[in-house]
Amino acid sequence: MDSCCQITTVKPTTLTQCPVCQQKGKSIQLITLKALLKPPALETIHPEMNYTFCANASCDIVYFSGEQTFGKDMLKVSVFQKNAALDVPVCYCFGWTRERLIETDQQNQRPIDHIREQVQANRCGCEVNNPQGACCLGNVTSFIRSIDKS
Repeated sequence: MDSCCQITTVKPTTLTQCPVCQQKGKSIQLITLKALLKPPALETIHPEMNYTFCANASCDIVYFSGEQTFGKDMLKVSVFQKNAALDVPVCYCFGWTRERLIETDQQNQRPIDHIREQVQANRCGCEVNNPQGACCLGNVTSFIRSIDKS
């Protein structure tokens, strides 16, 4: 017989499409939400739920689950994918904003090498610093390529 107070260890299935824009999202760890949500939003999370990141630039939703959504105004930081301002980080761990990447690219410096060195030295904390909950190198590389094309 099951106890009514038994804690379930089975997580519900993850909703993979954003309920607002319908774009497929990426599953993230709970620690990312705990680190980046503002206190009023943090107080409403359901730790037993699986959460997903929506990267669609035109959608205001950042995180969602089957039961709730968190918009970009509920985070402590601006989200690279959703805010095109030059002062928004592309690399959250080591402070590489769009503006800084543009400046270093113009000076023929190699920020990707710097970031890789830090990652290899186990100094990054992407799961608690980056709203997408994962490494930024793909974003940094794409952004630098877009600078070089313009």
